[in-house]
This record gives sequence, C-alpha cells and structure tokens, in this order.
Amino acid sequence: MQLMRLGPAGHEKPVVRVDETSYVDVSDFVPDFDEAFFGSSGRGGGMLRLEQLVAERIAAGSVHPFVGADGVAQRVGAPIARPHQILCIGLNYSDHAAESGMPVPDEPILFTKSPNTLVGPHDDVIMPRGATKLDWEVELGIVIGARTSYLDSPEQARVHIAGYVVVNDVSERAFQIERGGQWAKGKSAETFNPAGPWLATADELDDVMALGMWLDVNGQRRQTGSTSTMIFDPFVIVHYLSQFLVLEPGDLINTGTPPGVGLGMTPPTYLQVGDVMALGIDGLGEQRQTVIAPR
Repeated sequence: MQLMRLGPAGHEKPVVRVDETSYVDVSDFVPDFDEAFFGSSGRGGGMLRLEQLVAERIAAGSVHPFVGADGVAQRVGAPIARPHQILCIGLNYSDHAAESGMPVPDEPILFTKSPNTLVGPHDDVIMPRGATKLDWEVELGIVIGARTSYLDSPEQARVHIAGYVVVNDVSERAFQIERGGQWAKGKSAETFNPAGPWLATADELDDVMALGMWLDVNGQRRQTGSTSTMIFDPFVIVHYLSQFLVLEPGDLINTGTPPGVGLGMTPPTYLQVGDVMALGIDGLGEQRQTVIAPR
C-alpha cells in the first residue's frame, strides 16, 4: 500500500493512494498513521485489516480525487504523524563521503534531527535566521513498524520495517560544521525534513537496494544516485541502531545521501531564497519545495 495524509498542516487525514488521481479515505478506520497505528500493524494486525478495507472500498467505487471540482489539489502532508524520533545516518554513500572530504565510516554515523522538522513533500523550506550555507540531500527514509531493541541480525530487521519514504535532509552547513561540530544544530531548523508524498509499505518495492534517486535545483540536476551504492543497507542500519537505543513504531530513519550536494561542488554552492528543489526516488514519488525568507 501507499499511505498518505491529506489536508491542512496539523489537520491531515489518513488515506491510501489508489493511483495518480485517486485515493481511499480511511480516516474512519484509523485516526492517523502514527505510533499507535504502526505499533498494532503487524502483517496480521492493523495493516492487514487496512488492506482488506481498501480493497473493499475500491471494489465498491468508494474512491476520491486528489483534485477537487474547483481544480484545486489537496495539500499533501508528511505520510506519517510526528514521530517519536528522527534518526539520521551520515556519510552512508562512499562517493558522498569523498566529496565531503571525510573517510568512509567503519560503522554507521548516527545523528538526530528534531521531530518537529517534519513537513509535507511540497511545503516551503524556511531559510533559518543567520543561515549562509543551506544545502539539499535526497534520502531514503525508513519508517519503523514495531518496537525494536537488540535485534539478533540484519535479516530480523525486515519484519520491523513498516515501509519507505522520500526525505529531503535539508542542512545548514555553517551551523553543522562551523559552530562546534554538532551536526544536530545544522539539521534541526523548522521545515528541514520534508517527507513523502507517500509511505510505500515494504511489500511495494521489489528491491529496496535498487532504487534510483535524483534531485534538481532550479531545474538543474544536482544529485543522481542509487540505493545500490549505500555502505550500510536499511536492514544493517536498523539492526545496528537497535543495539544502542529502542526504536519505536513510527520512528523515521534517514539513511544518507548520494553525491551532488552543494557542499561538495567546486566552488561550494548553496540555496538562496526563491530556489526550488525537486527530488524523487523510484517507487516513492516526488517532492518539490521552494526556499522562503526567514520568519
């Protein structure tokens, strides 16, 4: 399934995407795609019942258009409610590590983003006050589907993943690198984690390690990559993190970015107010954000 949330910010309703034009409203079945939903959604639980409900409603013709009769499309929110935590893996593509002037890590590099950075895939990105080096990063996001701690193997991690999503790990490099070397400061500004447009459940993707990725700035291609070049795959990442902390249902993990970020360009090139980012991953949809002035 492809899970989405539609509506004004803070008032989204959960739906399931049918195709490019239509969806099934499931807000009467589940209040939100949140920790409670994912925590009860093993393949024999809430997720299976949701699949059955959606199939019944499609058969009955109970589907709705994304675009209303007035020609206005509904706002697309992040496909999950605000998670307990957003965890991020740094330098997870060897060629991105090289362009950043950093060694390839022996173990996953972990940092965090504030959960309130999460926004919809087409929402504006706000330039933080004092920012000078605003950067882009297309990434594969993992959504956790069950409480996870001390997994025995990467293989065991598969059943703890609810699905995958496109994320833009927006970064302010001066805050990240030049203000004490604390990455969270450069990653946690308001609107710094656009996600969506949908969460694809794990069974939707034939091979999560063979997904093409791309990002454009103002119509110019900046990033082209594939999940096939990850250093640590999603199952290794979830297993690894489970040795150090408890992952809760609905938690989001950003898994790193391929080369082509502004920091790695010669000379380094960063986002300005008015710039437009467009990005996507095979099977997971596309995003589009405009950088707007500080509040």
